[in-house]
Amino acid sequence: MWSQAISFEKGHLTISGLSARELATQFGTPTFFIDEDHFRDRARAWAHSLEQHFGQSAGDVYYAAKAFICTDVARWIKEEGIGIDVCTGGELAVALAGGIDPKKIEVHGNNKSVAEIDRAVHVGVKTIVIDSLFEIDRVAAAASKHGVRQGVMLRLTPGVEAHTHESISTAHEDVKFGFSIASGAAAVAVAEVLTHTSLELRGFHCHVGSQIFGTDSFELAATRIIALMKACKEKHGIELPELDLGGGYAIAYVPGEATVEPEDVLPSLSAVVKRECAAAGLALPIISIEPGRNIVGPTTFTLYEVGTVKDVLLEDGSTRRYISVDGGMSDNIRPSLYGAEYSAVLADRVSTSAHVLSRVVGKHCETGDIVIRDIQLPSDIAPGDLLATPATGAYGRSMASNYNHLPRPPVVAIKNGKARVIVRRENEADLLALDVKE
Repeated sequence: MWSQAISFEKGHLTISGLSARELATQFGTPTFFIDEDHFRDRARAWAHSLEQHFGQSAGDVYYAAKAFICTDVARWIKEEGIGIDVCTGGELAVALAGGIDPKKIEVHGNNKSVAEIDRAVHVGVKTIVIDSLFEIDRVAAAASKHGVRQGVMLRLTPGVEAHTHESISTAHEDVKFGFSIASGAAAVAVAEVLTHTSLELRGFHCHVGSQIFGTDSFELAATRIIALMKACKEKHGIELPELDLGGGYAIAYVPGEATVEPEDVLPSLSAVVKRECAAAGLALPIISIEPGRNIVGPTTFTLYEVGTVKDVLLEDGSTRRYISVDGGMSDNIRPSLYGAEYSAVLADRVSTSAHVLSRVVGKHCETGDIVIRDIQLPSDIAPGDLLATPATGAYGRSMASNYNHLPRPPVVAIKNGKARVIVRRENEADLLALDVKE
């Protein structure tokens, strides 16, 4: 769960030699702290494993920007030589500001605006992943306008029920994403793309969901997509050269879970793809993947300060301790949104007190403002103590809000014993900046 640079000495959390207390003193709380070297190592590991198991057919590792992106992280991605998957004009702008080559950019999203498509084509992105019949015409029009032949892929829904929360399961039939294979929508989309000379159909894309342990759903999706690739060859006489199998590889959030590593997934996925392509009489396509959460999630933790503590008597006669911190659903909406679980530790001192059933909550005016629903924590936790929550790199700052007009926390990068702000803390001036005054 914790970044590789974190250690615990006499109850004190330290990262790269910097203690939680000195970090809180310098940067305040709540704050996201990201281990830069760990981020780079994880990106590199996925790229190395993809090349090892797919050889000359290894394509790009596209970091999923939705997990967390800023210009510094985009620069790290550029320097590590991997690609990036963006799904809005804003994410594209950050990728470009970080210096990422457009030929390393894949543009996603189920409802890209005409302006977003136009800019993507204009700057020369490698691939646009098409999600609807309307987008086929829009991308074709933009490509014609700019005098290019735009590479595209079709987002497919292969009818796979991923074993994850409904809100982050994306490859079964009843979802907003992509073209269904089973209904024939995918075949219709293929035929439509092929009518446009300004489009180059590079292949298919699939994303089965997020926070997935195991490989069964990935393997089933690959099998069904390769069958469609065979059908395309038989009907249209084309052998599509690329296959993007998406991401969704799970990470550990609580004790007892294990983060999925590249070698847990890619050997079996490689075996299935190679077997199915051989059976279908197809050359092995270029294979790309999109880990986002899996790269950034384990590299980051959030540091909070405790504000209040109170005991609540429950109906069964037991008590639950409510520990309120200075953040909450504005910096981590996932527990409130779909019941995501997290852990936490007392980060700045040793406690020998007995543990009690506790609930870590935020400071927002919502009963559902819960960071951790049930956790055993020391009974002597008091105002001023620091709590650290691991594995918050994905979707914490990315999904952060200004609910109750709370300024969003900063992101601080740690490397070689030094800390620097890469996304600054918002302030009240930021909150007022968009108000129009007569």
